[in-house]
Amino acid sequence: MICRTCLRARLAQRLPSTVPKRTLFAATTRCAPAITTNFAIPARPQHQFPRIAAHAQRLYSSESAASASQSSEPPSALPRPEDLTEGEAQVWDILVAEFAPTQLLVQDISGGCGSMYGIDISSEKFRGLNMLKQQRLVNAALGDLVKEWHGVQLKTRAP
Repeated sequence: MICRTCLRARLAQRLPSTVPKRTLFAATTRCAPAITTNFAIPARPQHQFPRIAAHAQRLYSSESAASASQSSEPPSALPRPEDLTEGEAQVWDILVAEFAPTQLLVQDISGGCGSMYGIDISSEKFRGLNMLKQQRLVNAALGDLVKEWHGVQLKTRAP
C-alpha cells in the first residue's frame, strides 16, 4: 500500500502539467481505498492455565538442600575477585564490611589512574530508601576516599 503523498507524486509524474493541482488532490482523496476489518474478540481465553494449589511444596532431591534453604543464617560475604587493582580492592573491602551486599561491582573507569570509579551495589540495607539516600549511605561509608577522586558513578538498589 502506498501513502497518499507517494501516490500524488506518482500521479503528478504521469499526468501532464496542464492538470490543475486541485484536481489532482481531489482525485487522490476520492480514490483512496478504505480498509476496514472486523475482528471478534472472544469473551474468554481459549487456553486455561492450571491453577497452582496453595498447599503445594517445592520438592527437593535431598534433605540437605531443603534444610539449607530454610536456615536463617545470613549469606556469607562476597568473595573478592582476584583481578581488582589496589584501589578497587580498598573500595571493595569497605563496601563489603559496611553493607554486606548481595551483588557488588567495583571498576576503575578512569583508565587505571584511580581518579574515577564505577560502583554497582545491591544490599538489603537499601530496602525502603530512595536512590538519593542509598547513594548518600555509600558516600558516607567511603568517606574521605571519595574526596580524592575526580568522580564516582554509583548504581545502588535493594535486592
